[in-house]
Amino acid sequence: MSTLVAIALLLGVLAYAVFGGADFGAGFWDLTAGGAERGRAPRAQIDHSLGPVWEANHTWLIYCLVVFWTAFPPAFATVMRTLYIPLGLAALGIVLRGSGFAFRKGLQQITYQRMAGAAFAASSVVTPFFFGTVAGGIASGRVPGGSLASWVNPTSLFAGVLAVAVCAYLAAVFLTADAPPELVPYFRQRAWITAWVTGLLSIAGIFVLRADARHLFDGLLGRALPIVILSVLAGLAALILLRRATARLVRALAALAVATIVVAWGVAQYPYLLGTHAAIGTVAAPDSSLVALVVVVVAAIVLVGPSFALLYALQQRQLRS
Repeated sequence: MSTLVAIALLLGVLAYAVFGGADFGAGFWDLTAGGAERGRAPRAQIDHSLGPVWEANHTWLIYCLVVFWTAFPPAFATVMRTLYIPLGLAALGIVLRGSGFAFRKGLQQITYQRMAGAAFAASSVVTPFFFGTVAGGIASGRVPGGSLASWVNPTSLFAGVLAVAVCAYLAAVFLTADAPPELVPYFRQRAWITAWVTGLLSIAGIFVLRADARHLFDGLLGRALPIVILSVLAGLAALILLRRATARLVRALAALAVATIVVAWGVAQYPYLLGTHAAIGTVAAPDSSLVALVVVVVAAIVLVGPSFALLYALQQRQLRS
């Protein structure tokens, strides 16, 4: 039962990494779009694409937090106590990002519009970076530990930079699929560039993990190797087909490449919840609580899943109209 709940938690992380990651990446392209005139059209497309879903995707983060603290309370307490600095900065980034995105449309003075836009764009980069450092601290076995050393280390910093690059890549691919014909080359070029950057970072990460997180490195090249290979193949296929296939197929391949990396992390770390200690079964809540949580998760999927599917379908219909 504890393993089943851990899988449910991993699926929530996967959903947030793909859907929330694409939203954060859109803010990266907003930040780098250039001045008011040069960046007007890309920023308008980003606003148009994000408008219906940008806040809804935080549902996956809430889901992860609820499942984590209910199913594995000792591990949750340890993570919060050890990684409160990057988690607090990520939460601050979410608040500033939402405020900037919402207020920049309603503000009248151009100075305040720019301030709100800068808050949205900068927070869209800062937030995934700190979430990446949290993942790196957990994966490298530094939780529990010193609060600073747990997220300021080679694995955490690499994971933070990789998270920003992955978000930017996902967003560029998604925006290529959503954009009108005149903006497709703009976002396609950025998707091409960030695909190569992300690939090079992943290669560099092999050496970082080998030196700094050997347990994770061995797991990724051991039982998780088939999933890693699937991720590489999906990423390469998306890169090759970016200029040839339909945008919908490329978007699915890009999402698959990111999703399988998250799954590979979970498989490589199993049966531990925190690095090389805190096995899933030893930090799990009583079976009665886990059974109740599974019932709630199934009910949430049945009730919330169709709502999200309808939201995404309506968004795509709006973007095509």
